[in-house]
Amino acid sequence: MSLSMYQASVPALQKTLGNLKDILKKGEDFAKSKKIDESVLLNFRLAPDMFALTRQVQIACDVAKGMCCRLSGSEIPSYEDKEASFTELYARIDRTLALIATFKPEQIDSQEEREIVITPGGRELRFKGQMYLVNWAMPNFYFHVMTTYLILRHNGVDVGKMDYLGSF
Repeated sequence: MSLSMYQASVPALQKTLGNLKDILKKGEDFAKSKKIDESVLLNFRLAPDMFALTRQVQIACDVAKGMCCRLSGSEIPSYEDKEASFTELYARIDRTLALIATFKPEQIDSQEEREIVITPGGRELRFKGQMYLVNWAMPNFYFHVMTTYLILRHNGVDVGKMDYLGSF
């Protein structure tokens, strides 16, 4: 049996967003235990030209919801980028998970040839649905989740590979 576009995307998004919440919770607990203002972690970036942790989470959520909506031909809801606490980031992830849960396999499967046009940084990119899923959306999603993990790990939060991968 072949792997459908839905199977290759939605369950992975759901699992990884859940793992992201768990990783963030470890970051929040770390900040509390060390009496560090949470904004220190939320505003930390690995390099001066990279986005801070908060923006990494926002983008991961945006990629997840955008991918499902684009592949299904649905309008992408806009989320205001105003999160300034772990609690607000959890809410954004929950909102994204709730949206993703509304998509049915038949909305995403068989969209391999759907034309997807995105404009990251003002540069127009054109994909067919399957190439968008495999070569842009999923790698981009994982990049921003991993960068969030790395920011927390760099700052001493006790997270490891299994936190990123989650339980099986």
